[in-house]
Amino acid sequence: MLDAHGEQPVADRDLSRVTLFSGSAHGNSPVYAEETARLARGLAEAGIGIAYGGGRVGLMGTLADVALDAGGEVLGVMPQSLVDGEIAHLGLTNLDVVPDMHARKLRMAELGDAFVALPGGAGTLEELFEVWTWQQLGIHAKPVALYDVAGYWQPLLTALDEMTAAGFLSTQLRASLVVASEPEQLLSELSSWVAPAAKWERPDAGSTAATAPEERRAVR
Repeated sequence: MLDAHGEQPVADRDLSRVTLFSGSAHGNSPVYAEETARLARGLAEAGIGIAYGGGRVGLMGTLADVALDAGGEVLGVMPQSLVDGEIAHLGLTNLDVVPDMHARKLRMAELGDAFVALPGGAGTLEELFEVWTWQQLGIHAKPVALYDVAGYWQPLLTALDEMTAAGFLSTQLRASLVVASEPEQLLSELSSWVAPAAKWERPDAGSTAATAPEERRAVR
């Protein structure tokens, strides 16, 4: 049986590298850094590389340091302005320096086979919702997940449920968002995830012309 993109459903998705979004602060509880470290170590030990925003501060620095110490691959992507501000992590496997934030997000999308948001602030939310929207539009067919440390994402999940109930978020898209609080659970769900139909390809959508095939393949 073919999936929504005319492809065989992926029963064991290849996860060679995961793009992580996380805060440039540590938060006001040590649990955020502790659980970030546990996930970073778990990814490295599983042989899965990490792509992230390239910073040395906050949870970004924690995940990079722990994964590197565990022998993992860590790729950073950072605009020149932030490198000039001296917040770049200079000990990474590789640091891509890009012109601006738009180029940063596109490069991070290209590098990862899945996207995971850890606790963070406005920037983390912005990155999360962009890649999740791209999934909805069929621009990519990669899983998007929340790593729910100490219930951090529960208020957001409640808001998403309200959006779904109000008719502004489809049940298919809401169900596509992976939520996990353990590294093993997260990797299992990412590996077995199957892409939903793109928004304008569903039977109840008004038109399929809004997203061209070339655009849908842009960051797969």
